[in-house]
Amino acid sequence: MNKYFRLTTIAYLILLGAVLGAGLFAGIVVAPVTFHTETWLGSEVLSHYQEGLIMTENFVRLSYLVNVVLVAIALYEGYKYKKFERDTITQVATFFVIATGLLFSQYYIPDILTMQMAGEAMTQSEAFINTHKGSEINFKIFSVALLVLMVRNMQKACK
Repeated sequence: MNKYFRLTTIAYLILLGAVLGAGLFAGIVVAPVTFHTETWLGSEVLSHYQEGLIMTENFVRLSYLVNVVLVAIALYEGYKYKKFERDTITQVATFFVIATGLLFSQYYIPDILTMQMAGEAMTQSEAFINTHKGSEINFKIFSVALLVLMVRNMQKACK
């Protein structure tokens, strides 16, 4: 492995780790704090709808980072594929990361934003609840696939 590709691999792995960490932080730390403001502030200052608007803004900004990592994954893994440095696990993980990342940033986020703009009543509908649950499941699949891709690339880089 030449020097520049090794540096590219290191930067790539750091980017994958940063996105994975940001996604986990948003889901594990930011969401519970945002949706339970009464615990931290002593009284209910924000409605559940307002908390949801704040949380959505966090995920909109996270989707920008997801889009950047999707481009990086397509370029890096595409280059490795072209160089015949590929394996089935990496290809499957790459597919799942790209597919679920695009679903998150290009389908679920815009759909949730549209429903939130329709008002608080829409966010209590069955359609919104199902869309939100689907986005949670989708992001969990994205995170697991990203972790597999990161670990697999680390294994190859350490050989």
